[in-house]
Amino acid sequence: MDERLSKALDFSNFLETQNNQKQIFLKQFKENCVFYVNGHKFTASQQLISFLNSLTVLNEESIVILDDNNTPLVITDLDEFINQTIGTYLVASRKYAYDYHDIETNRSVEGLTNV
Repeated sequence: MDERLSKALDFSNFLETQNNQKQIFLKQFKENCVFYVNGHKFTASQQLISFLNSLTVLNEESIVILDDNNTPLVITDLDEFINQTIGTYLVASRKYAYDYHDIETNRSVEGLTNV
């Protein structure tokens, strides 16, 4: 096989493997953002965190919030709910950043498959 063709195939395999790893880590991040409160499923997101912080500015003590299944839940301890949401998001985003850094530093298909 022509050397240029071989290099092109190797590079194509590298890009495909890199893209697959990115998708896997993004999926893991989204899964790690999920948490449960009183049997209700929530996804920690920047949008939810901002909304909750807006409620604290308004000095709200208890709120009704819709979970991921659009089921209402009364949150009586807003500070605890905010801490759980932010904690979940921070752990998930730090792990995602760490994993993503591994993708950026590995420059071979073999290196990416070992991540």
